[in-house]
Amino acid sequence: MGWCGLSRPFTVFGGLLLLLSGTPALADAKVLCTLVADAATGTVLVEQGDCQSRVTPASTFKIPLAVMGYDAGILKNATNPVMAFRKGDPAWGGANWTRDTDPASWMRFSVVWYSQRITHAMGAAQLTRYAQAFGYGNADFTGDAEEKNGLVRAWIGSSLKVSPREQITFLRKLVLGTLPVNIAAMANTKAIVENQAIDGWVVHGKTGTAYPRNQNRSFDYARGWGWYVGWAEREGRTLVFARLSQGRERTSGSPGMLTMEAFLKEWPTLAASFNP
Repeated sequence: MGWCGLSRPFTVFGGLLLLLSGTPALADAKVLCTLVADAATGTVLVEQGDCQSRVTPASTFKIPLAVMGYDAGILKNATNPVMAFRKGDPAWGGANWTRDTDPASWMRFSVVWYSQRITHAMGAAQLTRYAQAFGYGNADFTGDAEEKNGLVRAWIGSSLKVSPREQITFLRKLVLGTLPVNIAAMANTKAIVENQAIDGWVVHGKTGTAYPRNQNRSFDYARGWGWYVGWAEREGRTLVFARLSQGRERTSGSPGMLTMEAFLKEWPTLAASFNP
């Protein structure tokens, strides 16, 4: 449990994951990387920390997966296809995970089982080909060793790994429309990524949360990874960004949500430092 990029904070008690209405401060998490680049030129404007090491993408993988799904014809638009929750599907995301789900709500609420329907429809070989064509990390969809679960969780603390640099390289191609897929696939993907207005910028982004495993294969909830990746637009300028953090203690909030909130709080000051 607790290995996805939820759109709301959560905590785990006795193996049950509960959604919270409030979000605490990011408790002593270490920011591993902050990376911002100009989408048009590729110029790196901010690079702090280790932005080259690969870790699990967690639910930030939903952005490239959406591109793949639209290009392959599995996804049609923001509201089609609608898929129904089935008994046995991951349900720890609360009511938003147990109702009928379309592509927009899949992205908004980070619904794991909807991702799994797409990955099963595509298969590991096609996923690998797309990821390699996108330059998206190690393109490894084998999953956990000897568990044959790549289509279920390769991107969630398992075999698929990507660096912050590779994240923004992919995102730059997405916003410029240069990925090797049809134009509609990129447009449809961008349309379902959530956005919000921050200090004159429109910031589009996706969170991701995952936890490493201990030697006994249990999740280490004190050291969760938190991602926030996306792009920001203002007055004709587009920037791509990636923020990656890792916890130092267990928190009651999702590391991905906490990472996003910290990044957005810093965004006005950060953006002001590289205004032309």
